[in-house]
Amino acid sequence: MSVTGFDHVAIPTAHPEAMLSFYRALGFTAPDAAEWRAQGVPLFSIQFGDNKINVHAPELWQNESFELRGLTAQPGCGDFCFVWSGSLADLKAALERAGAEIVGGPVELIGGRDGGRAQGTSIYTRDPDRNLLEFIVYS
Repeated sequence: MSVTGFDHVAIPTAHPEAMLSFYRALGFTAPDAAEWRAQGVPLFSIQFGDNKINVHAPELWQNESFELRGLTAQPGCGDFCFVWSGSLADLKAALERAGAEIVGGPVELIGGRDGGRAQGTSIYTRDPDRNLLEFIVYS
């Protein structure tokens, strides 16, 4: 037996509504802010393919009795790389529509700096909590 992949990761957020809007604008599956608030739970999930990011709202991660989390995690602690299925031009357009500033790239990943699958080209941005997001395009 061995580990076969990721199921999900979890991060805290200081800005739940902004995070939901941002990730939805990039094509992730997530409830809108009204749907999330109507559920009455202090967390939500951002899904893509078979993966998801659980996002803990302040009322959850700031609660001292909530220990099933990274004990030192604060908003902005995430560093994620997502595979983009379209072209670099499509990615740039999607980031612009979401109001995301490109903070790095495009960078061709070669040599010792490559993705999990092989070499690709990456663009970097940050979400509303300042988590670093890398979007990699494989040829």
